[in-house]
Amino acid sequence: MKEFSAGGVVMKDKKLLLIRVKNLSGRIVWTFPKGHIEKGESVKTTALREVREETGFICRIVKPLGDTRYSFKRGNKFVNKKVVWFLMVPLKKIAEHDFEVLKTMWVGADIVKKYLKYPSDLKLISKLGETGQR
Repeated sequence: MKEFSAGGVVMKDKKLLLIRVKNLSGRIVWTFPKGHIEKGESVKTTALREVREETGFICRIVKPLGDTRYSFKRGNKFVNKKVVWFLMVPLKKIAEHDFEVLKTMWVGADIVKKYLKYPSDLKLISKLGETGQR
């Protein structure tokens, strides 16, 4: 089974916006906002919508960060997932995060690796370093 999502790495003043969620295995983790691409939506539209829903921030895309791919098991099915990522800056906070998110937090880019555990998230952080965005 294949799934496609889009998301955003939101950066402001050398800090990154993380969300705290419960993953499929029930663990509480810090990660970046992302979600499924809905029918008729572009990846950019999806990424902006998901960031708005999961963090409450309206953002502007600065540039693409490429994609990450990983696999996981949902029930009895293996899922191969591709997520397209964008570097974003926040423009305005319009709401609180949605019900799926336990908490949001701004974390300094220099210590963000302390919070992130997923290899795909750590790969994104290394891309930020390569592009000189820190």
